[in-house]
Amino acid sequence: MILCVRFRLAPPGEVLFPRLVDLLGEFTPTVEAAPPGEALADVRGALRYFDRTPAELASVIRVRALALYGVDCVIGAGPNPMLARMAAREARPGVTLVVDDPAAFLRDRPVVALDGVGRTTARTLCGYGLDSAGRVADAPLAVLQRLLGAKAGREVWERARGIDRTPVVPHAASRSVAAERAFPRDETDRTEQRRALLSLAEELGTRLRTEGQVCRALAVTVRYADRTTTTRSRALPEPGAHSAALATLAYALHDSFGLQRARVRGIALRAEGLTGAEGAAHQLSLDPADDKARRIEAVADRARARFGPRAILPGSLAA
Repeated sequence: MILCVRFRLAPPGEVLFPRLVDLLGEFTPTVEAAPPGEALADVRGALRYFDRTPAELASVIRVRALALYGVDCVIGAGPNPMLARMAAREARPGVTLVVDDPAAFLRDRPVVALDGVGRTTARTLCGYGLDSAGRVADAPLAVLQRLLGAKAGREVWERARGIDRTPVVPHAASRSVAAERAFPRDETDRTEQRRALLSLAEELGTRLRTEGQVCRALAVTVRYADRTTTTRSRALPEPGAHSAALATLAYALHDSFGLQRARVRGIALRAEGLTGAEGAAHQLSLDPADDKARRIEAVADRARARFGPRAILPGSLAA
């Protein structure tokens, strides 16, 4: 049984995340951290050792997180990481959602809710009437493989049936990095919000390139004056760490919120699906401006490494 624990951390409290991961380590050594606030824990041995059900063990974890660090959490439990994550997304604070019957849990879920199914794949499947996990699970494997390819078709077919072979990997490298900008007052000016996004894109892009990584997707989180948040994510056209491409997608996500005059307290940007830059493919462009921008970016990175992160900034941020 796998627990997916999503800690409800306000941005200043994200420094507590390593301690919360250590708290989970007191129950099982197999804990995979997924910053900024999520962790997977394989508790099959812990259930036998402590003689508790998944919901009971989750309650103990929740109480200890609250008592020691003042942090609440939502917890989902399932036989594999995918089902545990899906359960955690639907769980309410204080109540653990346990998936005992994967087929019944998945049947009416939209196909896009499955891990590994993005918008393009979902659009292809929906075009053939395969718009729910149940319908995908009932379809012949050969049909899925003709639509999506041999490997992708089998993966989607298996996940629609509740099968996820992904292991919980302790001490795994982070699959996401995030940064946030808090405003000194409730900000309603769209221009100021976009300046914050540009600054975040530059920060994450520089960090990814320095560490030799690229990301597959971005997520923008907007925190409002009443402390509620909204998050939206979207995949990049291709994995990358080019700051301009990150900023363009961040702007598109920001526009999709339709904030108008909403009072915004802070904006966070998270790069997801990190992987090594050496294994990422880049579509060559015939646009000389794109090649020039990337060469300038490489020079700027060297200058920042030597003289500090603010040695070279976009003009709108330097003003």
